[in-house]
Amino acid sequence: MTFFLSFHFYNPIRVSLMAFLLIVFTSSSSSSSSSSALSFDFYAASCPNVEMLVKNAVRSVSSTDSTLPGKLLRLLFHDCMVEGCDGSVLLRGNGTERTDPANTSLDGFSVVESIKQLLEVLCPGTVSCADILALAARDAVEMTGGPSVEVPMGRRDGRVSSASSVRSNIVDTSFTLDQMIQLFNSKGLSLDDLVTLSGAHTIGSAHCSAFSDRFEEDSNGKLKLIDGSLDKNYAAQLMNQCPVDANESTTVSNDPETAFVFDNQYYRNLVASKGLFQSDSVLFSDKRTREQVEKLAESQESFFGRWGESFMKLTVVDVKTGNEGEIRRECNVING
Repeated sequence: MTFFLSFHFYNPIRVSLMAFLLIVFTSSSSSSSSSSALSFDFYAASCPNVEMLVKNAVRSVSSTDSTLPGKLLRLLFHDCMVEGCDGSVLLRGNGTERTDPANTSLDGFSVVESIKQLLEVLCPGTVSCADILALAARDAVEMTGGPSVEVPMGRRDGRVSSASSVRSNIVDTSFTLDQMIQLFNSKGLSLDDLVTLSGAHTIGSAHCSAFSDRFEEDSNGKLKLIDGSLDKNYAAQLMNQCPVDANESTTVSNDPETAFVFDNQYYRNLVASKGLFQSDSVLFSDKRTREQVEKLAESQESFFGRWGESFMKLTVVDVKTGNEGEIRRECNVING
């Protein structure tokens, strides 16, 4: 259990991650001063059971709803990529990030809010919503078969959340590789991080509209494939699941093979021309990323190792610490 690891200073995985963090913190000019204030033992005295409580909560909800791990992981991405990992995506209200269509369909909000309510009873005014979200997403990966990764704590919650900031800071499923590289680089994330973190699509689901650009309606009112990079049998499966008259709430699993398991099947799908989104398929079709995709498709161990490093980098993007932000009493509203 991660809770057990967090209190054993000589665990080799922990040591390697601490060394990795040192490299990240000292090499990042945009957020090194903030991220260096984070710590693996940040709540050791103030709320020592926080990791165990979050993990148990994620395990409980995941056992009753197998779609929640993917939603929690996506929620973290949408938080960190916009205002940094500060819980701003959790805020309710007109014009907040949460009102953008990319976020309105997510159900992970209630999980984070419920965990916060419990922690406010046990450790009032102590644990930030941003930290809860980071832990919940980390645990969601482990609950679905992925690697156990330690993430440092100490993030504070942001007070700014604007829907107008969302679209320019998250990957659109029709993005070219150059567009994705530019976005990830602006967050201090490399091309390798881009390929590795795209592996999050090994779990979760998407609405039909997210990949509708790969098809068009013919004169008979039926869909036809217009994207030659997509496997024809897989395309037929998608058109069957998402016909022209599909309900707006209809969703399709990101990974058609092992939909609820965090593994390297995503990369195997790319090699087989079964990437759900255009932004997935381009990772294999572009020579700049094909070799890494092939390596990760061949070795789950390699994917898990890379995931630990890239996920760590994601969770410290533009964090707020110290006197920045606040510790919200409720995750969906700023303190009054």
